[in-house]
Amino acid sequence: MTALTLSTAGAATLRADALVVGVAKGAKGPVVAPGAEAVDKAFDGKLATVLETLGASGAEGEVTKLPAPAGLKVPVVIAVGLGSVPEKDAAFDAEALRRAAGSASRALAGSKKAGFALPVASLEDAEAVAEGALLGAYAFTAYQGGEDKLASKDKKNGNGPKSPLAEVALLGAKPRDKAFKAAAERAVAVVEEINRARDLINTPPNDLYPESFAAVATAAGKEHGIKVQVFDEKALVKGGFGGLLGVGQGSTHGPRLVKLAYTHPKAEKTLALVGKGITYDSGGISLKPAGHNETMKCDMSGAAAVFATVVAAARLGLQVNVTGWLALAENMPSGNATRPGDVLRMYSGKTVEVLNTDAEGRLVLADALTRASEEKPDAIVDVATLTGAMVLALGHRTFGIMANDDAFRTSIHEIAEEVGEASWPMPLPADLRKGMDSPTADIANMGERMGGGLVAGLFLKEFVGEGIAWAHLDIAGPAFHEGAPYGYTPKGGTGSAVRTLVKLAERTATGDLG
Repeated sequence: MTALTLSTAGAATLRADALVVGVAKGAKGPVVAPGAEAVDKAFDGKLATVLETLGASGAEGEVTKLPAPAGLKVPVVIAVGLGSVPEKDAAFDAEALRRAAGSASRALAGSKKAGFALPVASLEDAEAVAEGALLGAYAFTAYQGGEDKLASKDKKNGNGPKSPLAEVALLGAKPRDKAFKAAAERAVAVVEEINRARDLINTPPNDLYPESFAAVATAAGKEHGIKVQVFDEKALVKGGFGGLLGVGQGSTHGPRLVKLAYTHPKAEKTLALVGKGITYDSGGISLKPAGHNETMKCDMSGAAAVFATVVAAARLGLQVNVTGWLALAENMPSGNATRPGDVLRMYSGKTVEVLNTDAEGRLVLADALTRASEEKPDAIVDVATLTGAMVLALGHRTFGIMANDDAFRTSIHEIAEEVGEASWPMPLPADLRKGMDSPTADIANMGERMGGGLVAGLFLKEFVGEGIAWAHLDIAGPAFHEGAPYGYTPKGGTGSAVRTLVKLAERTATGDLG
């Protein structure tokens, strides 16, 4: 993990491999952002002119490297685009700062230390820059640079993967101020847990399966004082968890339900989080077509987000009880696999006709939602890479939010936007429920094709306890990024929804949900 320090040095005196400054897009060309005054002075007040000559405009995500002039203690200056200049008296958007810091961190891979002199007008700005820089420095290299001779030779020649930026020195953040220190500590804790989620999502399915995921959760529980309970196959059979068992029965790796309970002695509220943890999704007997299987190790992104959030809550000592439920299974085709047409008896007692074994996430979530409801939490949020329909509706960067309570849905949407996670509130139209009527069972696991993401939400709603506020986050789009990295978003697992869930836990603790 990249280290974070609040530097007492100024931009002109900091000793590091590079110094990062901000540049905005003005009406007549690039404009040097606050925080870079000393750097601009070292360029004789012509930093903006030099950047424009090099083709820089200040557009978001733009990175320009410059040799540092005399007067600075660093060899390189990196100017990163912040987007349009804010209106008069307005500060730069926190998400713009977060993304700019992430872009700079990615450009600094292989460096030991870099100073970040981006605009820090408030505590929130400092935390955003810290988060972005740390998130952007992420790299998943666990399976690279092995011991074979060719790999070793490449590493010696500098042709192997570069290590992430080792240290972020944040300038202008009042290092002696307790509030700024707390913000930095929060940023480190949250980002470390997001990166833990990313690592899990990126881990190949031959190494990450229900039992091994449960072992990771158990180890983290011991480290952070979280009570962990693992329901193995015997316990699932005894408890009647037909959804988890039905999805997992086609695999040699049996399913698990993992409960993580963080409690605070002064907590007055309990938040339950439920995560879809399909460690690999082949589609089962309803096999996915070629070209759709390769990234299906990411189908446990919801469980990874829930796991990371519970650990973050424990590390931050939040005054709220947070319970995480990881519904873990591997969906495989075999002679033992559930068939289309089979009927499963769920933990709730309801029967479900399985019309498509590739609509498996809702089956494992249904069991976990019912079990979580038994403990009567104040609210339940489930997180899942649930439907391709949600990706068609909202694209690859936005997750959908459905709920049985409009005010709760609005609160989560506002929180997500505040922390920089794109989301959109979605309805649960009652007329779509009829499409899941089954002549054989209480409900089918499929309904109308159009509005499939909403149909999935309506299915889950059936398994939430009476009188409990519930929300469903379908993160199928942003959970796994297949394109080139941008901002602080890497290729592969992103850790989507963790920032939203941590902030939700904090707001639940303070009773400030709007």
